[in-house]
Amino acid sequence: MPHGSLSLPARLFLLGFDTEKDKVSGAPDLPLAVRAAALVELAGRRMISDVDGVVTPVFGARTGDPVLDELMELAEESRPRSWRTWIRYRSGATLDSVRRQLATEGYLTAQRKRVLGLIPVTRYSLARAGYVEVLRTEVLGALAGPAPVGEVDQDDAVLAVLATTGKLRRLVPGNVRRAHRDRLDDLTERGGDVSPELRETLGDIRAALASAVKAAEAARSSGGGG
Repeated sequence: MPHGSLSLPARLFLLGFDTEKDKVSGAPDLPLAVRAAALVELAGRRMISDVDGVVTPVFGARTGDPVLDELMELAEESRPRSWRTWIRYRSGATLDSVRRQLATEGYLTAQRKRVLGLIPVTRYSLARAGYVEVLRTEVLGALAGPAPVGEVDQDDAVLAVLATTGKLRRLVPGNVRRAHRDRLDDLTERGGDVSPELRETLGDIRAALASAVKAAEAARSSGGGG
């Protein structure tokens, strides 16, 4: 299915939706996964790279996508950071930008209301649930087959790796994640087929996301929040 101009982080965000409940569900670390998707896309466009363990932007480079360009500006203005630190640093800002972008482009509807009559909040609902269902089917097909990994669309391979590593449980329950653990290595290779550098970068971002999710889970279990 053609995905138009939707970026990897935008599609990753939509994968966190439960289309039956019409809300994000089972994805406590969605901001981390969305940020990882944005980093992968920028790396694929050769706008950021790993230089001696430091994520380094191409200064002045822009994509025309407001979410990705906002992250590029942040990278230019910030001190040097590793992949893992970038996945965590202000990840909620990227998630918020993706939501606004999807609402502007008609994939979500935004409803403003007040909690207790005082606190303004915005609730986002799916405007194109059918699109999300097709996207989910394609990404799950990439993860579980039956098509050989070499025939999987590269973007679907990346999304399957990040959604599984980011533990989007509504999309990829724990038993499915465990059943296809070995295929994730092959999908990581497939997602980085453009170049050896991107293949290595995707592997590094996958490992950084896994580490960030593990840290967030530990924080929640100890009562320290997310």
